[in-house]
Amino acid sequence: MPSNKTLRPNRWFILPKWDELPDDIRTEVVRPYYDALSRRKASLFFKRLFDIFAALDLIILLGIPMIIIAIMIKCDSKGPVFFRQERVTSYGARFRIHKFRTMVNNADKIGSSVTVDNDVRITKVGSKLRDHRLDEFPQLFDVLSGNMSFVGTRPEVVKYVDRYSDEMKATLLMPAGITSIASIEYKDEAELLENASDADEVYVNEILPSKMAYNLKSIKEFGFFKDFGVLFKTVAAVFS
Repeated sequence: MPSNKTLRPNRWFILPKWDELPDDIRTEVVRPYYDALSRRKASLFFKRLFDIFAALDLIILLGIPMIIIAIMIKCDSKGPVFFRQERVTSYGARFRIHKFRTMVNNADKIGSSVTVDNDVRITKVGSKLRDHRLDEFPQLFDVLSGNMSFVGTRPEVVKYVDRYSDEMKATLLMPAGITSIASIEYKDEAELLENASDADEVYVNEILPSKMAYNLKSIKEFGFFKDFGVLFKTVAAVFS
């Protein structure tokens, strides 16, 4: 994502001035999304406040379960407990996401960046964690740090962000999220990619544009209480 500006995410989700945005984001097609968010500054502040308190509470509540999961991962296969990979968040800033490792070590170097159904790289414990989205728990630390939020566009790897259209870059006006309407609608994404001859190309050309349509709509209609609706729908989707 070429740009002559570097802008780190604001930990309190304070929207920067238009002229402060990186050049590749500061375009006319992005402007309507920026204007929509600029009218929701209070919602952005309360969104961050909720993220901090909810993330802290959940880290304390899930501390013991996460330790148990970590032990299971170490006993199941060789490699680290966490999967760390560079992802992109607000304003194109990069960070290393935290997830429980569900694949063999260095899986991202021996296959596609997207996961297909029945992927041979997935471990036995990893399969169970994925089924119930338990591998997402460590992202609570990314939420606490401000690199992510509970609700927002899922953070993509750099090579996919590099192929964003100008309009898709409007999603970078907000921090990446653990869940979103797009994530709910495409919760079975791996199944869609299972028979693809080139999973990366199918993802970029077919799935990503559809997911981005949901994400862009969410930005234009952003509201603090609407985030709660997404969270409730996510819980329902996981249990269903």
